[in-house]
Amino acid sequence: MSTATYHRSALAAQMAQQLLRPSFLDTSLRSGLFLSGQRRVGKTTFLASDLIPALEALGAVVIYLDLWSQPQANPAELVHAAIRKALGELQAPGSGLLKRLKSVTGLDLGAAGFSFGFKLAELGKPGGVSLAQAFTEVVDQAQTDVVLIVDEVQHALGHTEGDAMLHALKATRDAINTRPATPGHFLFVGTGSHRARVQELAVKGNQAFNGAVTHEFPLLGREFVDHVLAQVRPQLGDKTPSGEVTEAAFRAMGHRPEELMKALNVLRGLPAGTDANTHLPTIAQALSAAAADIELQKVEALGALAEAVFARICGMDGDARGLFTTDALRAYSATLGRDVAAPEVQAVLGQLMGANLLMRVRHGHYGVTDPLVEAAWRERQQAIALMQRAS
Repeated sequence: MSTATYHRSALAAQMAQQLLRPSFLDTSLRSGLFLSGQRRVGKTTFLASDLIPALEALGAVVIYLDLWSQPQANPAELVHAAIRKALGELQAPGSGLLKRLKSVTGLDLGAAGFSFGFKLAELGKPGGVSLAQAFTEVVDQAQTDVVLIVDEVQHALGHTEGDAMLHALKATRDAINTRPATPGHFLFVGTGSHRARVQELAVKGNQAFNGAVTHEFPLLGREFVDHVLAQVRPQLGDKTPSGEVTEAAFRAMGHRPEELMKALNVLRGLPAGTDANTHLPTIAQALSAAAADIELQKVEALGALAEAVFARICGMDGDARGLFTTDALRAYSATLGRDVAAPEVQAVLGQLMGANLLMRVRHGHYGVTDPLVEAAWRERQQAIALMQRAS
């Protein structure tokens, strides 16, 4: 069963227009745009299938990377590597990126590619060419806008190199966009799955993009639900639920397309004559809980100390800190029934971050990567407390 390709072309066209051909009220987007939305709600699919093509159709050079792909890697290295790759394609006469740019903008370079006054290998290296200089040359040669899209941008937080990279991108924005006769602009778009972390990048005074624009990622809604039902109706027949019930179930599962498809597949396996409208809400609730349980089981698999550290972080309001203090070590020791040392806690934090369960917000501060998993943990603890009181 497949949702087939569902395009959000109108939304992408609107966003591309606001970014590249802004009205007076939209010029603030040139300060940076940050979109937040929970995991698996279609952000990356929208970027790849709709927004990037829409930006390219208006002549922009678009560079995309996902920090979630390598959460333990140095985020600055990932960004620099993606930029070097894109600029290398602009240098190559036969590359797809250069051909597309020429066809859309009419840029005349003859048979040649771009020629930069620096070596790509030096980009991002100590003493090498700055991002501001590199992108200025790209804008001047391309005579168009450059858009850098960083998916799961919150992973840059908490890393000295990541913070420095964001400040370098802010300097790039200022260097290019403030030129009176610039032939193009530099635009930065960051997306992330943790609302508080993403918004922090634009509202905290010590952040590079303080003052940038933040928005909630537009979630899929009834139009997507109707599209899916039209696709699956030939297979489900009279077990096809109504649009209203399906929309409510989709909402309960966090607007996540994969979970909706799982729920509909469960319906398909039920006996003929099943009342889909009665069963779908129950199925949705069970799948939503199961998805969070999978993540929580990863914590359990890492051992009792990982559970204790994770519980301490979930139990704090906001960013968790003080995970290595004497009080914290004493609490872990009491929970495990043995002495716990700081190096053990550090090792467990590394494992939890490697499993994408935790993220470092800044030095010494940690948070749960997926807000839904944190909420599920809290609900589980409340249920345990109620059971204990009842007994």
